This record gives sequence, structure tokens and C-alpha cells, in this order.
Amino acid sequence: MAETMQAVVCYGPYDYRVEEVARPEPGLGEVLVKVGAAGICASDMKCYTGGAMFWGEHGSGGYCEAPVIAGHEFAGRVVALGEGAAERHNIASGDHIVAEQIIPCTACRFCQRGQYHMCEPHVIFGFKSRRAEGGMADYMIYPAKARIHKIDPRISAREAAYIEPLACAIHAVQRAEIQPGDVVVVAGVGNIGLCMLQAAKRYNPGALIAIDTKNYRLELARKLGADVVINPQEEDAVAHIKRLSEGYGCDVYIEATGSATGPQQGLAMVRRLGTLVAFSVLNERASVDWNLVGDQKELTIRGSHLAPYCYPLAISSIADGSIDVKSLISAEFPLTDFAQAMEAARSGENLKTLLIPR
Repeated sequence: MAETMQAVVCYGPYDYRVEEVARPEPGLGEVLVKVGAAGICASDMKCYTGGAMFWGEHGSGGYCEAPVIAGHEFAGRVVALGEGAAERHNIASGDHIVAEQIIPCTACRFCQRGQYHMCEPHVIFGFKSRRAEGGMADYMIYPAKARIHKIDPRISAREAAYIEPLACAIHAVQRAEIQPGDVVVVAGVGNIGLCMLQAAKRYNPGALIAIDTKNYRLELARKLGADVVINPQEEDAVAHIKRLSEGYGCDVYIEATGSATGPQQGLAMVRRLGTLVAFSVLNERASVDWNLVGDQKELTIRGSHLAPYCYPLAISSIADGSIDVKSLISAEFPLTDFAQAMEAARSGENLKTLLIPR
């Protein structure tokens, strides 16, 4: 009889089930990993609640292919290696490893140009049935084409689940091209926003400003390096930024609110010739004054997607303590308590909620 494991299987919006499923076996070039911890991401919450990006406008045609084992924030230890996997990935049994969230095809125009994070098939763990089962399980497979990194032994199993979101935060900050002395706004200081804040500090901004509607997040942002914190429900955030910048506006605005009002706030807040980095995954369409981008301000607008080439820096930053993720982990649940974990994550009263397999 085949061995089994527990897994959180997504069947559709609000239909995630903890099930006993067959434990996978690694094939050619593949790695079987015992998952140490898995994080619940904002995109997991939006998929769970039926966001159009994941399920389509009318319940079909979206990004998620159910049924699928959920989870793209994970790490674990090697327990079995398929033929050729040790040599292919330079790993051995017992190694603590993480795979990047995307599994590049290696053949499309983007992969061929080194832009693998924009791979055309775009297979991401936890959303694509049969091709990329996710990490909310006792065990998971890293496919042969997965981009695998060894984890510094100073990093705990729980911190390792933060490598993926931190890497995404680092990429967004890199896209901003912050210059010394810049007035930098990170709007939305949840899990990834707080990582962005810490990553941005390395560029010696003149002022580093955190914006959020949750005061407990703003308090933590201040502890982690924010010079100024603003709750837009309590004061006029745009006016505050203008006062701080001699009336010009911020040089850089990183949009991580997840709210459809965030992009317009950024366009109003950033100075002429400034830069706006769009990171959020929105559940609804945003309405903006497009004239601010061109005719009025000639802005640089940059998207940020996934974390190309950022995993090594994320790993070293957690290992040497230069970026603190431990203080962002606020709740953890056994895999069997997925429903309670998702409720805790969606409450807005926690930062990172982790699932711990048995």
C-alpha cells in the first residue's frame, strides 16, 4: 500500500479540504521534500475568497487550476532524490532547501533571455494541478526544472518559509532604484511591506515612510526602521508627504496595499519625474487619474512580479540578521487546522500565519 500524507487541497473558492492523499515519489531529476513550514500569503487569501484573477470573472478561466495542493511559501528537507537529482541540483539527502515559486519551462522567449520569472506557461507552486502541487502538505515534490537553493543552517524551519515573500520584497525594492537621500514611501506594511521597508533602508533614503491602516503594523514598521508612519484613516497622507518633501511629493512610492485605492494614492503622492512600483495583487479593478502619469508628472511606473535572482540575497539576509522576519511570524497552526489558520490570516490582526505539517 502506498504511503499517504496530509495536504490542504483547493477545490474552489471557500472549498479547501485537509485530506489524506498519496505521498508523491520523485521521478527523474525530482526531489521529495519534508515540508518544515508553509506560509499563508495574501494571494492565498484572495484565491480562497474567489478573486477574479484566480477564478476568472465568472468562475472559470482564472489562474488557479483545481484541485491542487495549495501553498507557495515553503521550505523543507530532502528525504528522497530521483535519478540525477543530486547532480542536477547539487544537493544531498537531509539538505534544507527551498524552491523558487515559479517552475520555468526554460524554452519560451522569456526563459531564453534570462527573464525566467515571466515564463510564458507560468507554472507556480500551489496553483497548477498536477504540475506544481504546493507546500501545504507533509511532503512535496520539487520538479526537475525547479530553481532550488540551499538554506543557511542558521535559518530555522519557520523562518525559511519567509524566504519567498522576502525575495519578492527585495525584487520590488530593486525595481524602485532608490537613490541616497530619496523620500521613499512603502504603502501597505503587511508581511511583504515590512520586508520591503527593511530592504529599502539599505539604500540610505533621506526619509523612509510607512503607510497602513493598521496601527499595530505601523508600530512594528517604526521598530524596523521607518522614520515616519502614517495612517491614512486618521490623517491626509498625501498632504503629510507633501509637507515632508518641501511640497514636491515622495521620490519613490512602492504600492503594496492590496487595495484598489492604493494606486491613485501613489500617483497623487509621488513627485514629478518620480517612480511608482506596482506590487499588489488586487481583487478588483483600480480607477486612476492617468493624466498624472504622463502629461502632468512624467512618472516612471514599474511593475514587480515574483523574485528573479533574489533568493540568495533573501537567504543571506535572514541568516545574518540584517533583515528580521522572526518578529513578523505571529501565528502558527497544525496543517489539520487550516480553516482556523485561514481565518486568523484573514482577520487582519496577524502578520504571518504559518501552517506546520506533522
